[in-house]
Amino acid sequence: MPVKPFGDTLFFIYNQIGPLVPAERVAQIERKIKRLAENPLFSPDSLFISPNEANLDVSYGDVILFSVTAKDSAVLHLSKDSIARYNTARIGSAVSNYQQEFGWKALLHRFLWLAAVLIAFTGIVILINFIFRKIKLRLVKRKESLFKGLHVSGYALMNPSRQLAFAFTILRIIRIAVILLILYLTLPIIFSIFPWTEGLADTLLHWTLDPLKAILTQTLAYLPKLLTILVIYLITRGLVRLVGFLSKEVANGNLVIKGFYADWARPTASGIKFLLYAFMFVIIFPYLPGSDSKVFQGVSVFLGILFSLGSSSAISNIIAGFVITYMRPFRIGDRIRLGEITGDVIEKSLLVTRLRTIKNEEITVPNASILNGHTINYSTSSQDLGLILHTTVTIGYEVPWNIVHELLIKAAMVTDGVIKDKAPFVLQTALNDFAVAYEINVYTDQPGKMAVIYSELHRQIHIAFNEAGVEIMSPNYYAHRDGNHSTVSADQLPKDYQAPPFNVNITGKD
Repeated sequence: MPVKPFGDTLFFIYNQIGPLVPAERVAQIERKIKRLAENPLFSPDSLFISPNEANLDVSYGDVILFSVTAKDSAVLHLSKDSIARYNTARIGSAVSNYQQEFGWKALLHRFLWLAAVLIAFTGIVILINFIFRKIKLRLVKRKESLFKGLHVSGYALMNPSRQLAFAFTILRIIRIAVILLILYLTLPIIFSIFPWTEGLADTLLHWTLDPLKAILTQTLAYLPKLLTILVIYLITRGLVRLVGFLSKEVANGNLVIKGFYADWARPTASGIKFLLYAFMFVIIFPYLPGSDSKVFQGVSVFLGILFSLGSSSAISNIIAGFVITYMRPFRIGDRIRLGEITGDVIEKSLLVTRLRTIKNEEITVPNASILNGHTINYSTSSQDLGLILHTTVTIGYEVPWNIVHELLIKAAMVTDGVIKDKAPFVLQTALNDFAVAYEINVYTDQPGKMAVIYSELHRQIHIAFNEAGVEIMSPNYYAHRDGNHSTVSADQLPKDYQAPPFNVNITGKD
């Protein structure tokens, strides 16, 4: 059993004496040695060895500290005298050292060291505060030259005052971090001053150095994998740049690939880039730190389930976006109609298509709904064949059809936005109960002005028919015509015009 009254082992007890087992002997010896340490007049020279029958006793004054027996000599293969002298020297040295470390003079000396360390720490903190105060004053003096605001795409993200306040916040954080670092470095010094707190100093150092050592060791061990990831990334990055360059050349018309349209270049490049990055991630995944851990794998599975459950509609829109791109039903700037929505295409993406109506309404349409419905493109053939605009008027049977044709074509020819080289034509689409339906068809190469052209065409038809004295009226109005004024504008009627009288014919038999 080791004898260690002050923490360090002085010597060992191997056997019992009389009824005292080794553990009991050790407890008695340690208690007596501690009493020696409490004696301020202790002197190592006062320890002496005296024979006692077959044993040797080590005593101080009239107190026997322990005895060396023949069994101890047999166990250690040393003489009893050698063992007694060695153990006596160990006790004297241990008690003297203990008194030096924990005596009042030693304590006073240690408290002086503590005061010096605290004064130095306080001085360093005051110096740090002084330096940072000077820095803040310098920033305030040079505010106009150093802080001119932060603008992102024309938006003032930070004005000079906010920049200065942000700089003060950063300085405050740095100052507190520096003070805490100095405090953390000072605490081990303070704890090491007193023997009973030396363990705390070692603990603090281990808390700091052990993680740093582990991080450094793991980083060095991970360097080959990190270099592999870097090489894979650089190769992928080079391929992505090559794809981007080729797509730009195709989009600008500098590189022509037979059967490959220029407007396919950018979406195709986006798809290839996505596949390249996905392939890169699959390759580097095993090289990521912690990729083989159960937690990492569980999080990956969880994220995969969330993605698969929450992105079904997004994936269908992405697939529809690719299909629409290669079907080429419309391009940016085309005037199209999707269901009840008519507008100009202003954006095509993998998820949605955005239209701007003639009322400047921006409408977002998911690509999946476009693929599932029908699309009318007014711009595709407008330049080569001309887009045909048509409108219908109903004219009574009393007006000859050739006059109606002539008036409709006359109105079409003076309408702005209509192609004059392609003659308009009239179709008689219905013979109704009280009127004939005439459809005037005109050509235009300006599909973006459809609403304006329709409005102008209607105005010109109204003018032409009024000038010719031909009424455009509803069948019900015509059926009850007697006694009603003409629908032609008053300034275009004869000066002697009078509304026809209301006639009632009564027939009867005598």
